[in-house]
Amino acid sequence: MKKLLFQFDTDTHPSSFDTVVAYDGGADHVITHGGLTPENISSLVEGTIFTRAPKDKKNTAIFIGGSNMAAGQKLFLAVQKHFFAGFQVSIMLDSNGSNTTAAAAVAKIATSTPLAGKKAVILGGTGPVGQRAAAMLALEGADVSITSRHIFGAEEACFAMKERFNVDLTPIEAADCDARGNAVADANIVLATGASGIELLKTEHWQNNPNLEVIADANATPPLGIGGTEMLDKGVDRHGKIIWGAIGFGTLKLALHRACIAKLFEDNKQTFDAELIFKLAKEMA
Repeated sequence: MKKLLFQFDTDTHPSSFDTVVAYDGGADHVITHGGLTPENISSLVEGTIFTRAPKDKKNTAIFIGGSNMAAGQKLFLAVQKHFFAGFQVSIMLDSNGSNTTAAAAVAKIATSTPLAGKKAVILGGTGPVGQRAAAMLALEGADVSITSRHIFGAEEACFAMKERFNVDLTPIEAADCDARGNAVADANIVLATGASGIELLKTEHWQNNPNLEVIADANATPPLGIGGTEMLDKGVDRHGKIIWGAIGFGTLKLALHRACIAKLFEDNKQTFDAELIFKLAKEMA
């Protein structure tokens, strides 16, 4: 029986990246739908849960994607509301690659230093990857702050993660490189998750910082988020700090994404959100 993955995307045009990884993860056929909301999902979900016998439902799964994590989270919950005993399929949420990217980054950081009790700063952390990474670090016992150019953006991100994961994060306003340099002065861990092509920290802001142990940068588009690092850095020692570049931990991100897709077809009761994805990332790292 064919393994069918329904790619439910909140954007008008479903992500081609997610489609490719779905096939690489073991799906026999990927059916994409764009522009989905909790209001227009009913018939599509019903089509996935009513068409196959109970023993065969494991061969159907749903992937929730799109660029907007908040919209993806709502869609993820709305889809599950249509499930009931004996009629459900496995489902995964990875809007904008946020869960898999954040999980891979934090898992690799964790191979470089213990997380509990460490002070971590997420630069440009108001996006999907930054928010999820902040929550994962906090769940591992780190003291985590999120920076943004405007304090209300950082506060909104911290509030969203408090609601979702019940973690306490600290918002920091840091409008330029000097302000961000000050924000990481006492940090042990720094992860940059800002917009592509924007340098958030210059080399001089971190190279002589005696507190810093690990730096990771999720940006693979020049200029990188953190000056003085390379996208291919894979646990490289630079100025006494361990550096992870976007491609350096990106290998794990892709492997993790594929592994999650494969697991969706093991049975029809898998629910992959941040917690399970991060758990698998730590095992794979």
